[in-house]
Amino acid sequence: MGGSRRQIMLDKTKNLVGTALLTALVIVLQCLSLVIPPIGPFRISLVLIPIVVGAAMYGYKAGAWLGAVFGVVVVMTDAGAFLAVNVIGTVITCILKGALAGLCAGLVYKLIENKNRLIAVIAAALITPVVNTGIFLLGCSVFFMDTINEWAAGAGYASAGAFMIYGLVGVNFLIEIGVNIVLNPVIVRILNIVKKS
Repeated sequence: MGGSRRQIMLDKTKNLVGTALLTALVIVLQCLSLVIPPIGPFRISLVLIPIVVGAAMYGYKAGAWLGAVFGVVVVMTDAGAFLAVNVIGTVITCILKGALAGLCAGLVYKLIENKNRLIAVIAAALITPVVNTGIFLLGCSVFFMDTINEWAAGAGYASAGAFMIYGLVGVNFLIEIGVNIVLNPVIVRILNIVKKS
Protein backbone atom coordinates (compact mmCIF):
# COMPACT_ATOMS: atom_id res chain seq x y z
CA MET A 1 0.00 0.00 0.00
CA GLY A 2 2.74 2.47 0.98
CA GLY A 3 4.66 1.62 -2.19
CA SER A 4 1.71 2.34 -4.47
CA ARG A 5 1.01 5.63 -2.69
CA ARG A 6 4.66 6.56 -3.13
CA GLN A 7 4.47 5.64 -6.83
CA ILE A 8 1.36 7.78 -7.26
CA MET A 9 3.12 10.74 -5.64
CA LEU A 10 6.20 10.15 -7.80
CA ASP A 11 4.05 10.04 -10.95
CA LYS A 12 2.24 13.23 -9.95
CA THR A 13 5.56 14.94 -9.29
CA LYS A 14 6.94 13.83 -12.68
CA ASN A 15 3.80 15.14 -14.40
CA LEU A 16 3.99 18.45 -12.55
CA VAL A 17 7.68 18.94 -13.33
CA GLY A 18 7.22 17.90 -16.97
CA THR A 19 4.27 20.25 -17.41
CA ALA A 20 6.23 23.07 -15.74
CA LEU A 21 9.17 22.55 -18.09
CA LEU A 22 6.88 22.53 -21.11
CA THR A 23 5.17 25.67 -19.79
CA ALA A 24 8.53 27.42 -19.72
CA LEU A 25 9.26 26.12 -23.23
CA VAL A 26 5.91 27.45 -24.50
CA ILE A 27 6.71 30.90 -23.10
CA VAL A 28 10.26 30.94 -24.49
CA LEU A 29 9.24 29.67 -27.95
CA GLN A 30 6.42 32.19 -28.25
CA CYS A 31 8.73 35.03 -27.22
CA LEU A 32 11.43 33.80 -29.64
CA SER A 33 8.86 33.76 -32.43
CA LEU A 34 8.91 37.56 -32.23
CA VAL A 35 12.35 37.59 -33.87
CA ILE A 36 11.28 35.25 -36.70
CA PRO A 37 10.04 37.31 -39.66
CA PRO A 38 6.27 36.96 -40.02
CA ILE A 39 4.57 35.34 -42.98
CA GLY A 40 1.69 37.64 -43.74
CA PRO A 41 0.39 39.43 -40.68
CA PHE A 42 1.18 36.60 -38.23
CA ARG A 43 4.18 34.73 -36.95
CA ILE A 44 4.62 30.99 -37.28
CA SER A 45 3.77 29.27 -34.02
CA LEU A 46 6.36 26.65 -33.11
CA VAL A 47 4.70 26.61 -29.70
CA LEU A 48 2.21 24.04 -30.92
CA ILE A 49 4.90 21.33 -30.73
CA PRO A 50 5.35 21.41 -26.91
CA ILE A 51 1.58 21.69 -26.56
CA VAL A 52 1.16 18.44 -28.52
CA VAL A 53 3.97 16.77 -26.56
CA GLY A 54 2.48 17.89 -23.23
CA ALA A 55 -1.02 16.82 -24.20
CA ALA A 56 0.23 13.39 -25.28
CA MET A 57 2.56 12.82 -22.32
CA TYR A 58 0.53 14.34 -19.49
CA GLY A 59 -3.04 14.34 -20.76
CA TYR A 60 -5.69 16.71 -22.02
CA LYS A 61 -5.65 18.89 -18.88
CA ALA A 62 -1.94 19.58 -19.36
CA GLY A 63 -2.61 20.23 -23.05
CA ALA A 64 -5.33 22.73 -22.19
CA TRP A 65 -3.05 24.43 -19.64
CA LEU A 66 -0.16 24.69 -22.10
CA GLY A 67 -2.50 26.04 -24.77
CA ALA A 68 -3.92 28.62 -22.36
CA VAL A 69 -0.39 29.75 -21.44
CA PHE A 70 0.34 30.09 -25.16
CA GLY A 71 -2.79 32.23 -25.52
CA VAL A 72 -1.81 34.49 -22.63
CA VAL A 73 1.67 35.01 -24.08
CA VAL A 74 0.16 35.80 -27.50
CA VAL A 75 -2.06 38.45 -25.90
CA MET A 76 0.96 39.97 -24.16
CA THR A 77 3.36 39.89 -27.11
CA ASP A 78 1.69 39.63 -30.48
CA ALA A 79 -1.94 40.77 -30.49
CA GLY A 80 -1.59 44.55 -30.66
CA ALA A 81 -3.69 45.05 -33.78
CA PHE A 82 -6.59 43.12 -32.26
CA LEU A 83 -6.20 44.59 -28.77
CA ALA A 84 -6.62 48.05 -30.29
CA VAL A 85 -10.04 46.99 -31.61
CA ASN A 86 -11.50 44.85 -28.81
CA VAL A 87 -9.55 43.93 -25.68
CA ILE A 88 -12.07 41.42 -24.28
CA GLY A 89 -12.57 39.76 -27.68
CA THR A 90 -8.80 39.47 -28.12
CA VAL A 91 -8.24 37.92 -24.70
CA ILE A 92 -11.13 35.46 -25.13
CA THR A 93 -10.06 34.47 -28.65
CA CYS A 94 -6.37 34.03 -27.88
CA ILE A 95 -6.76 32.07 -24.66
CA LEU A 96 -9.66 29.97 -25.92
CA LYS A 97 -7.95 29.02 -29.18
CA GLY A 98 -4.84 27.84 -27.37
CA ALA A 99 -6.63 26.04 -24.55
CA LEU A 100 -9.02 24.22 -26.89
CA ALA A 101 -6.18 23.27 -29.25
CA GLY A 102 -4.27 21.67 -26.35
CA LEU A 103 -7.40 20.05 -24.94
CA CYS A 104 -8.32 18.52 -28.30
CA ALA A 105 -4.74 17.32 -28.87
CA GLY A 106 -4.85 15.45 -25.57
CA LEU A 107 -8.28 13.95 -26.18
CA VAL A 108 -7.44 12.82 -29.72
CA TYR A 109 -4.12 11.35 -28.60
CA LYS A 110 -5.75 9.45 -25.73
CA LEU A 111 -8.47 8.11 -28.03
CA ILE A 112 -5.97 6.59 -30.48
CA GLU A 113 -2.86 5.91 -28.34
CA ASN A 114 -3.59 2.26 -27.51
CA LYS A 115 -4.16 1.39 -31.17
CA ASN A 116 -1.12 3.12 -32.67
CA ARG A 117 1.06 5.71 -30.94
CA LEU A 118 2.43 7.14 -34.20
CA ILE A 119 -1.07 7.67 -35.62
CA ALA A 120 -2.14 9.15 -32.26
CA VAL A 121 0.68 11.70 -32.39
CA ILE A 122 0.00 12.54 -36.04
CA ALA A 123 -3.70 13.02 -35.31
CA ALA A 124 -2.96 15.18 -32.26
CA ALA A 125 -0.40 17.21 -34.22
CA LEU A 126 -2.92 17.76 -37.02
CA ILE A 127 -5.86 18.65 -34.81
CA THR A 128 -3.88 21.24 -32.83
CA PRO A 129 -3.35 23.80 -35.63
CA VAL A 130 -6.82 23.06 -37.03
CA VAL A 131 -8.49 23.94 -33.72
CA ASN A 132 -6.10 26.85 -33.06
CA THR A 133 -6.81 28.38 -36.48
CA GLY A 134 -10.51 27.50 -36.46
CA ILE A 135 -11.13 29.21 -33.11
CA PHE A 136 -9.08 32.20 -34.29
CA LEU A 137 -11.29 32.53 -37.38
CA LEU A 138 -14.41 32.13 -35.26
CA GLY A 139 -13.14 34.82 -32.87
CA CYS A 140 -12.47 37.12 -35.83
CA SER A 141 -16.03 36.57 -37.04
CA VAL A 142 -17.59 37.18 -33.63
CA PHE A 143 -15.48 40.04 -32.27
CA PHE A 144 -13.74 41.76 -35.19
CA MET A 145 -15.90 41.45 -38.31
CA ASP A 146 -16.25 45.19 -38.96
CA THR A 147 -12.49 45.61 -38.70
CA ILE A 148 -11.86 42.50 -40.82
CA ASN A 149 -14.13 43.96 -43.52
CA GLU A 150 -12.09 47.19 -43.47
CA TRP A 151 -8.79 45.31 -43.57
CA ALA A 152 -10.06 43.13 -46.44
CA ALA A 153 -11.12 46.15 -48.50
CA GLY A 154 -7.84 47.92 -47.74
CA ALA A 155 -5.84 44.88 -48.82
CA GLY A 156 -7.83 44.53 -52.06
CA TYR A 157 -9.70 41.33 -51.20
CA ALA A 158 -13.17 40.80 -52.67
CA SER A 159 -14.57 39.55 -49.36
CA ALA A 160 -13.76 39.35 -45.68
CA GLY A 161 -13.87 35.54 -45.91
CA ALA A 162 -11.21 35.47 -48.61
CA PHE A 163 -9.08 37.88 -46.58
CA MET A 164 -9.43 35.76 -43.45
CA ILE A 165 -8.44 32.56 -45.26
CA TYR A 166 -5.75 33.87 -47.61
CA GLY A 167 -4.59 37.04 -45.89
CA LEU A 168 -4.72 36.13 -42.22
CA VAL A 169 -4.17 32.40 -41.86
CA GLY A 170 -3.47 30.62 -45.17
CA VAL A 171 0.31 30.25 -45.39
CA ASN A 172 0.76 30.34 -41.62
CA PHE A 173 -1.69 27.46 -41.18
CA LEU A 174 -0.03 25.34 -43.86
CA ILE A 175 3.42 25.89 -42.35
CA GLU A 176 2.16 25.02 -38.86
CA ILE A 177 0.62 21.78 -40.18
CA GLY A 178 3.84 20.96 -42.05
CA VAL A 179 6.07 21.62 -39.04
CA ASN A 180 3.84 19.47 -36.86
CA ILE A 181 3.89 16.59 -39.34
CA VAL A 182 7.66 16.76 -39.91
CA LEU A 183 8.42 16.76 -36.18
CA ASN A 184 6.14 13.82 -35.40
CA PRO A 185 8.93 11.21 -35.46
CA VAL A 186 10.76 13.22 -32.80
CA ILE A 187 7.60 13.43 -30.70
CA VAL A 188 7.06 9.68 -31.00
CA ARG A 189 10.66 8.99 -29.99
CA ILE A 190 10.29 11.22 -26.91
CA LEU A 191 7.05 9.49 -25.96
CA ASN A 192 8.58 6.05 -26.37
CA ILE A 193 11.54 6.97 -24.15
CA VAL A 194 9.31 8.48 -21.48
CA LYS A 195 6.80 5.62 -21.53
CA LYS A 196 9.61 3.05 -21.08
CA SER A 197 11.11 4.81 -18.04
